[in-house]
Amino acid sequence: MYEPIRTKSVHSTMAGTSDFPHRSREEELDIQLAGHLSALLAVTDELRAQAPSADLDAAADRLVAQVCRLRGGKPPRAMPGAAPGDPAALHRRPGDPAALHRRAHALAGRALVVAASRADTAVAILAAERMDAHTAALAADPRELTTTG
Repeated sequence: MYEPIRTKSVHSTMAGTSDFPHRSREEELDIQLAGHLSALLAVTDELRAQAPSADLDAAADRLVAQVCRLRGGKPPRAMPGAAPGDPAALHRRPGDPAALHRRAHALAGRALVVAASRADTAVAILAAERMDAHTAALAADPRELTTTG
């Protein structure tokens, strides 16, 4: 009545019986951390396009270095080849700087949690510094200090 199963199950729970590769916890954390840092880099690039600063330039360089270390290659940039203030970057609709700083703060927080989980001190320090910088940027914006619009 039923045809016999001729292939191995993909749901096999016995160790060593599956044919597909598994990643270690460390590899999964590396991938997750690189993703958070890449997202933070994209937001940093967008902030740099709106208001260039040496702090954001240095942060972007440090983020690129860490993503390269984790991924083994250069990360894709939000605006490839576009320097802050570049005419090509001007065609993009600018985001709200306060919203971008909040997003960057959240991403840096996620990166900090993963970095602490995998005991990556360099990334943890970078993430904490970026959280502080974005908190300071939000505090400097008087619109963020009031709850009324």
